[in-house]
Amino acid sequence: MRVLKTAGWGLLVLIGLSGLTVGMWLLTSLPQKTGSLELDGLTSTVEIYRDEAAIPYIYAQSDADGYFALGFVHAQDRFWQMDLMRRFGAGRLSELLGEATLASDRWMRTLGLYRRAEEQVQKLPDPVQQALRAYAKGVNAWQRTKNGLGAIEFVWFADQLDPWKPADSLIWSKIMATRLSGNFRKEISRSRVADLLGREKMNEFWPDDPSPDPRTSHHQYPLLPVSLLSSLNSLPPDPPGLPVGASNQWAIGPKRSTTHLPFLANDPHLGFAAPILWYLAFIKTPTTQLTGATVPGVPFHILGHNGKIAWGITSTQADQEDLVVERVANTNSARYVVGSHSRAFIQTPMTIAVKGKPAHAMTVRATDQGPVISDLIPNLLKATEPRRAIVLEAVYLKPNDPTINALYYLNRASNWLEFRRALVFLKTPTLNVSYADTTGNIGFQVAGSLPVRAVGDGSLPTRRLSGTANWLEYVPYSQLPHLYNPDQGLIFNANNPVGSATGGPFISRDWAAPYRARRIDQVLQSKRKFDMGDMKTLQLDNLSLMAMDVLPQMLILATATEDRSKQILAMLKTWDRRMVRDRPEPLIFSTWLRALNYGLYGDDLGELGKPLLGLRPLFVLNALQENKIWCDDTQSIEKETCSDIVSRSLLQAIQQLSQKYGNTPKDWRWGDAHQSTFAHGVFNHVPLLNKITDLQIANDGGDYTVNRGASRINHEQAPFKHIHGPGLRAIYDLSNLTRSQFQIATGQSGNFLSSHYRDQLTNWRDGKFLTIDGTKQSIARVTERPLILTAPKRP
Repeated sequence: MRVLKTAGWGLLVLIGLSGLTVGMWLLTSLPQKTGSLELDGLTSTVEIYRDEAAIPYIYAQSDADGYFALGFVHAQDRFWQMDLMRRFGAGRLSELLGEATLASDRWMRTLGLYRRAEEQVQKLPDPVQQALRAYAKGVNAWQRTKNGLGAIEFVWFADQLDPWKPADSLIWSKIMATRLSGNFRKEISRSRVADLLGREKMNEFWPDDPSPDPRTSHHQYPLLPVSLLSSLNSLPPDPPGLPVGASNQWAIGPKRSTTHLPFLANDPHLGFAAPILWYLAFIKTPTTQLTGATVPGVPFHILGHNGKIAWGITSTQADQEDLVVERVANTNSARYVVGSHSRAFIQTPMTIAVKGKPAHAMTVRATDQGPVISDLIPNLLKATEPRRAIVLEAVYLKPNDPTINALYYLNRASNWLEFRRALVFLKTPTLNVSYADTTGNIGFQVAGSLPVRAVGDGSLPTRRLSGTANWLEYVPYSQLPHLYNPDQGLIFNANNPVGSATGGPFISRDWAAPYRARRIDQVLQSKRKFDMGDMKTLQLDNLSLMAMDVLPQMLILATATEDRSKQILAMLKTWDRRMVRDRPEPLIFSTWLRALNYGLYGDDLGELGKPLLGLRPLFVLNALQENKIWCDDTQSIEKETCSDIVSRSLLQAIQQLSQKYGNTPKDWRWGDAHQSTFAHGVFNHVPLLNKITDLQIANDGGDYTVNRGASRINHEQAPFKHIHGPGLRAIYDLSNLTRSQFQIATGQSGNFLSSHYRDQLTNWRDGKFLTIDGTKQSIARVTERPLILTAPKRP
């Protein structure tokens, strides 16, 4: 018995030691923050301090060493994010993740983004190339010197670390361009609705901007066969119904500011993930000082200030992408028709490595207008349209894209003229870039390549129209909308139309609904002067002007015969239209509006009804007030009125909410459905582990509030889960830029073992901001000892 007890104690000790060993091994994935390292690639000593939020403060003796150090800390905190980004952009995820990502890799190989990035590197100006190389050296120095895991994900995935290359840093802007400039899926949806219901109803379903550009007409060129297009909606990487890119920004001039110098506020809206895309950093060299938001993998500050100017961005939502149907030559399927002649398809064979499976071979075909994406769906055209090929033409697929130069020179601009010169290089995505400087000026510039089309406006697919390309040229930079020190002393944009309503170039037909812009304008017109607190309050504003527009019309038409419906209508009548998490009314209204949408067009659209389901407030108002034919259910014998459909949808909403949240409406909460959700890029699919890696928090806001909380409305189980919004908020005080305020949604670290993986989540939700004061005296008060990087001593 004594032997068994001794053995038992020995086993417990062994298990304890093993657990301790494993724990210590896992902790090797955390970064070294103090001490010193000798690293090849440096020319002088670099000091890196980290504050209480793990924001790095980099002090270097040259710009090259500053970029080196930024690459090093990016890799320390976010290498897994960086590696997934470059693998995604290069079509190489399957090497690591297996067959589940093969469709994504085939899509990216067809686009050829990484090949274009590699070609572009050698064409960049020397200073930009030097910055990219220095950054890559910093990333690779971390790879050589890391102790143990390096990234926690390498516990599950083989530690296959390819050296970082300059082209890897170019891929991010191209990925962003596909997300912010792309509308080919909307072109397909428009075609399908027009084919089903006619062009008039198509335009009612997607109402034009109320003040369309008079020089743009929606040409009635022949619609393409829907059979050619519908299958393309299934292409990766995005399912239908995801929110589109959006953002807010405004600049307050000296006369409207309590400091007598500008404020600039910006919150870009993108899809959520854990970690969040953004990484805050401060860099100081003898010639450069930069503070603000970076993206791991990119050496330049995307948003921020340089001590002289501050800048922010919103998506212009410009149409930089078209679907074009090419005609295949009669006698040779390897050629396509151009006017009276034919040309050979460019054909590029490729092999995709797939973990645990044989390699996948494919051949990418392309014309002079772009890659053939219809080849991604086997036999799509062979049976019905063997002499057709569907091509994607996009600005981000054109050669010689100098967009990365814009970031390099923007980081160094010291005035309005240099700011505008920097943005000449920005081609894709098209962005609205706001400006403020320490001498009191504010400005706004649209930057990007806007195609001038031979016919149409890009909202529908087209055919090659002649022997020439469908895109004739690009709008000259000098003709792009811009503002400088407007008389009213303020500039704002929330993805609303830019430029003149009576002239200027065509930009897009797909502007955001006007409610965020109207609310920002409303608040900024409400008083004469604003301070930093006002800027924060506006960024977190939850008043829904959309609800103020739409709900009264719904209440007028709704009839209730049972007590609970009457109770709910009474609650909505007194609701203040604020989308706050601890109230039931936002949830009731949103669920009712969703049900009403499906009631208005689900019968007309058939199988398209659910994929195209959204809240569509402009359409709903039009249907209830003007084009009331949408209210009639085409699948019933009776003729329904708008009151019928509004009342029926209310009952459906109540039933849905009761099944999910109980039978007491006053106990329902918007925050139960509207959870800000940040999913890990891989582990969100792993049971139990995703409980650690995925982050959630009940939040305020909605898709049409300034504090934007966008969701995938057509998702059956979680239509209001907050998956897209302001992962970064920044407010720049041009009277003293060290008082500027920042937020990121999760934390600086990408390692879920780190205390900085989730430490900013509640602060982000509750409006608690960070400051980044780069003075050494200030940083020394809130940080531990620095990490010292030194160049090797030469004999």
